[in-house]
Amino acid sequence: MKEENVRITPEEVIDRYADMVYRLALLQVKNRTDADDIFQEVFVRLVKHIHKLQDWEHVKAWLIRVTTNCSKKHFTRYWNKNVSLLEDAESIREEAWVEDAGYEAAENGEILFRAVKKLPEKYRVAIHLFYFEELSVAQIAAATGQKESTVKSQLHRAREMLKTLLEGEIIL
Repeated sequence: MKEENVRITPEEVIDRYADMVYRLALLQVKNRTDADDIFQEVFVRLVKHIHKLQDWEHVKAWLIRVTTNCSKKHFTRYWNKNVSLLEDAESIREEAWVEDAGYEAAENGEILFRAVKKLPEKYRVAIHLFYFEELSVAQIAAATGQKESTVKSQLHRAREMLKTLLEGEIIL
């Protein structure tokens, strides 16, 4: 049942979707500080544009699209192009990323998270939205502005890449 013509408030959106936005931002930028910045930017934009959002399904798709776009924009900024994390600093934070991104619930979560993190961005986003945010192919297509067939191809290719990356690493 669609909830149409319901007045949606920023507080309700934050209560419902804050975790999803943060996980998606963290998965893309791989840094808590930058994910916090993106999270804030997404919800500032929400306040400005909430009057255009018609129902909860539209809100969720809008948030995914804006989070993805803000994450992409993050990498084009001068500072982010010219600064890289030290390998040691990255490995120290990895355990926290696994938990924050929602992978701790999966058995062998750290191994899975490292493998997903190695995927190219378009595959990483598709896998995360499908398996960890539980969106359908149609919802992912609508949220990312792609065709359903493109999303299906990305999921298939990502699964194949993950299969190769995880061979022999997952303990059953």
